[in-house]
Amino acid sequence: MLVELSVVEQRYHAVMEVLAGVPVAEVAGRYRVSRQSVHTWGKRYRDGGLAGLADRSHRPKTCPHQVDVDAE
Repeated sequence: MLVELSVVEQRYHAVMEVLAGVPVAEVAGRYRVSRQSVHTWGKRYRDGGLAGLADRSHRPKTCPHQVDVDAE
């Protein structure tokens, strides 16, 4: 039976492989991502555990064109 893993589970497995000693380049090739992505996942896992591997928003925190509330 084929089971599809969630994005977080896939990232977790990649991080666990690196922690087990598998080279980052090999893991990145297997998951078809950049080496930098694997390094980023490792840092996020160290900082936030499993929750740190979830997708994050790409929305900017501020907008440089937005008028200040006092100016409106």
